[in-house]
Amino acid sequence: MNTPSHAIVNLAVLSQFSLPEVNLAIAVGAILPDLPIFLFYGWAKFIQKLPERQIWSEGYWQPGLQNWVALFHSIPVAIFAAILADYCGWETGKYIFMSMVFHSLGDLPVHHDDAHRHFFPLSDYRLISPISYWDPQHYGRIVAGVEVLAVWVATAVSFPGVASFIGKGLMVAIAGLSAIAYFYIYARPLVQKYQRD
Repeated sequence: MNTPSHAIVNLAVLSQFSLPEVNLAIAVGAILPDLPIFLFYGWAKFIQKLPERQIWSEGYWQPGLQNWVALFHSIPVAIFAAILADYCGWETGKYIFMSMVFHSLGDLPVHHDDAHRHFFPLSDYRLISPISYWDPQHYGRIVAGVEVLAVWVATAVSFPGVASFIGKGLMVAIAGLSAIAYFYIYARPLVQKYQRD
């Protein structure tokens, strides 16, 4: 799933079992697993000035970065951290780590070639799903459409529980941008193809 989608979907799921005070923790936990990827991309693109193809075909697969990505996407590590935070009475931390678990659970079924090691450090196993959240060769057009629909439903579900105007505005913006991105990446090329034929 795309990172902003994780934030909206996790908020819709986890806010049903929490107070509004931890909504920000849920959103942070939903984004946190992808932080090493964003930091790497910023460094590779804007400091090293590497071309996109090299970033994703070579740089992204370096063992050091892959270990950080695996650690931040690790279901066992996040579960342990959530239990520890709960034991210590750190409610915010508990929801950050629970949201990290839900992020990884959302990623498991929709990553093909780019699957993460979700059971690190206990295992280096990667679940190579037959579907992808982005790759049209692995049903990415369909999965991305389902993701947009999930974001819109999750926005409707969680919108009333968000008190902040900024939070509500971000949710609406993410839902709108996800639909616009889907149209430009997947739907528009199909429309143009049919118009040419």
